[in-house]
Amino acid sequence: MDAPVPEGPDAQIRKFQRELSAGLTSLVLLSVLAEATEDLYGYEIAKRLSGTAEGGSPFKQGALYPVLRNMSAAGLLSSRVVPSYSGPPRRYYRITALGREVLSSWRATWLETRSFVDSIVQSPNPPETSP
Repeated sequence: MDAPVPEGPDAQIRKFQRELSAGLTSLVLLSVLAEATEDLYGYEIAKRLSGTAEGGSPFKQGALYPVLRNMSAAGLLSSRVVPSYSGPPRRYYRITALGREVLSSWRATWLETRSFVDSIVQSPNPPETSP
């Protein structure tokens, strides 16, 4: 049996970004909706994300919709459908009280995790690895 061919650096970067994004999408979406002064639909949320990130958002617009639906089903968001004259109906989202509670705890967890990761990744003397 042949050994699997290792993936190149580009494939590893894409895989890492996919896995990282999957874990952060809900946190980012809740944060955007917590700061919004009005209900937002998916495209508006995606535009806000792309406008805040240098070089564009690492979150793909199509990947946001299933996460929004899941968070709505979990009670973190409320949603309403509004007919549109220029296309299909739009689903607008708003963060709920439960969503704000969860966001607060997720932010604390993210800050702790980011601090830990930064202390390792940015260390001037990273731990040595064995061959």
